[in-house]
Amino acid sequence: MGTANGRARRVWSAVGGGKMAAAGRWRAGLALLAVALGLGGLRAEQTEEHLKREHSLSKPYQGVGSASSGLWDLLGNAMVMTQYIRLTPDVQSKQGAVWNRVPCYLRDWEMQVHFKIHGQGKKNLNGDGFAIWYTKDRMQPGPVFGSKDNFLGLGVFVDTYPNEEKQQERVFPYISAMVNNGSLTYDHDRDGRPTELGGCTAMVRNLNHDTFLVIRYVKRRLTVLIDIDGKHEWRDCIDVPGVRLPRGYYFGTSSVTGDLSDNHDIISLKLYQLTVERTPEEEKRDREVYLPVVDNLKLPGMEAPLEPMSGLALFLIVFFSLVAIVFAIVIGVIVYNKWQEQSRKHFY
Repeated sequence: MGTANGRARRVWSAVGGGKMAAAGRWRAGLALLAVALGLGGLRAEQTEEHLKREHSLSKPYQGVGSASSGLWDLLGNAMVMTQYIRLTPDVQSKQGAVWNRVPCYLRDWEMQVHFKIHGQGKKNLNGDGFAIWYTKDRMQPGPVFGSKDNFLGLGVFVDTYPNEEKQQERVFPYISAMVNNGSLTYDHDRDGRPTELGGCTAMVRNLNHDTFLVIRYVKRRLTVLIDIDGKHEWRDCIDVPGVRLPRGYYFGTSSVTGDLSDNHDIISLKLYQLTVERTPEEEKRDREVYLPVVDNLKLPGMEAPLEPMSGLALFLIVFFSLVAIVFAIVIGVIVYNKWQEQSRKHFY
């Protein structure tokens, strides 16, 4: 499924099956309707085909937290409710998470997050937000929105409380992203700014309409879009090229409250596999990676790692090294014998 199809599918999915927007966007609605009629059931089949249920979470949340049959684990204060999974209640000093049990080996994917943040606190008297994770480790509580620091992988943070007192150019709530190879620490006092890849303001608290967030990873490009205004329209938030994420990591989401609190609810997580055509050059460029890294990013410890040598390359290096050593020994023996002959001739 190409980019355009994926975009159309995202819009239809996010508005709950393709509801038409309000008056003023009827032309766009008719265009989408024409596409749907023209393709018949094909689009629905593609959407269903590419939805990866083993990495998705939706009502009625069957088996979530079950020791035997479920695909998702609960951690901390997270609770399964009828209409949502509450990561934390509007109570101080709580933390909770839900983690997928199945590692994801998709190369190109899109995670749709349907969430709600609400509580009794007034503006900037609430906290702390939640995170969406794609990391090597799972089910490890910690200080970064309820999960461990110095993680390996990707974190997308919906931060609802400003810790940095003198910041003025940033309005909260604020969404940001971070890629970590395990060497970086999330700076709470500065709201993660030293390691941030990009971000945007997102007024997501106490809204009466649905709020959505999409994380898209295609051809080593990380994109985050938001639909939070009740208009069923996606808005760009983060766009970073050159992001290299290993396969086989886990999806999860976590939240934490401190002295301030909020209800942090996850209504659904839906992961889609994206089918993208690649040129031979792109295939070579997008080969398997072993550590998360962002190209050309000047952060301490985030230099691109050297790609591990293949078995053939290692064999050839060892083989030719041995040949060179044997050749050097043979040459040395020949030179030594000639020197010995010359010495005997001089003696006689």
